[in-house]
Formats: sequence, structure tokens, C-alpha cells
Amino acid sequence: MERELLAANLERVRLELAEATEGRWPVPRLVAVTKTHPLEDILPLRELGVTDVGENRVQELREKLPALAENYTVHLIGQLQSNKVKYIMESVSLIHSLDRWSLAREIDRQAQIHGKRMPVLVQVSPAGEPQKGGMDTAEVPGFIREAAKLPGMEIRGLMAVMPDTRDEDILLPLFRGMRTLFEQIRDEAVPGTAITELSMGMSGDYRLAARCGATMVRIGSAIFGPRPPMHP
Repeated sequence: MERELLAANLERVRLELAEATEGRWPVPRLVAVTKTHPLEDILPLRELGVTDVGENRVQELREKLPALAENYTVHLIGQLQSNKVKYIMESVSLIHSLDRWSLAREIDRQAQIHGKRMPVLVQVSPAGEPQKGGMDTAEVPGFIREAAKLPGMEIRGLMAVMPDTRDEDILLPLFRGMRTLFEQIRDEAVPGTAITELSMGMSGDYRLAARCGATMVRIGSAIFGPRPPMHP
């Protein structure tokens, strides 16, 4: 991808994020979603001011890791299988997709083996779409109170994936509901948590997410263009 096009796309996204917050919220942190994109497209992001990248798949992350870890703060943003947690403990700064007890226990176990506390976000399913992962909103407060007792994790906030639609009448109540839930969890101040992050908004809806108080947005195609085809 040409550097000039990458720079222009980033400038547009940053401007739109700033406009969407309208001074009400801090401009959300940009996590560049690098899934399926080659390193030659990703590495120029650093000199353009991007410091955070997000990968969806553990195998692809491991293949890119030597270059990514040297240049970026790395996020695991996709659904995570418990048997792959051990492969990312030393390289990932934040897991966005904690959504079940079995995964919480394995993250805790692996973190203790590695002598660390792993920062995590609890993934919420605001529209109840099980294929995308995430917990029902009603389950989240109780889950956080119990998961916060695990010594190998530090819960930093919430993550959500919204329905694949551009209909603001559908999306706005979901984004606002996530902000309300985030504030509820933050204000409860559960011991062992440090609730600072609300990760929501992707290439199709990041403006709405910023308007509703996201602290992080996960953006791929709006920066890089359409994804290349996946390798078999």
C-alpha cells in the first residue's frame, strides 16, 4: 500500500474521530486492525504516529510477532481459544475478548506461570449475537466481581462488537448502552479492577462509537482499504 494513501486515510480517520467527540469525550485511541495485511503495509504506520495494532487470530499474530512486538503495542482483539492463551502471554499487552469462565481461568493460570497480571477487557454482546462472542449485558457485573478475584488478571474495561449495519437507529442505543454499562462498572470500583477502557467501534461505525464515548476504536479497512484474501 502506498504510504501517501495510508497517511491520507489515517488523517481522515483522525479528523472524523475528533469531530465526533465534539469536545465531550477524549478522542479515542486508535488500534489499527492488521488482520490479513502484510508487514510491508503495517510497518509504515509507526512513522505515521500509530502505536497500537490489533490482531484477530493467534496463528497470524505469532507469524508477525517479531516485527510487531518490536514496533507496536499489540492487542489480541479476536475470539480466543483457551488452548492458545499460552502462545500470547509474553507478547500481547491487552486481551479484548474475555467472554467466559473457562477462558478467564486459563488466562489466570498462564499469567501466573509467567509471573504477570494480564490486562483484559470483558467482551459484551450488546445485541445478543452469539456468533460474535461476548457476554449478555446482564451477566457482566457479576462476572467482573468474580473474575477480579483471579490474581493473574487485571480487568481494564469492556469491549463490544456491534451488529453489521449502518442503521443509526439500531446502533446508537447499543453504543449508549455500552457507555452506561462501562460507567456503572467503573463507578462500582471493584477491588482488583482498573476500569479505564471501552473498546468499541470499527471501520463502519467508529464515528458513532466516538460520539458515544469509546476510549478505543479498532479500525482496519478504513485505514488499509479492503482486506486481502485470507490464506488457506
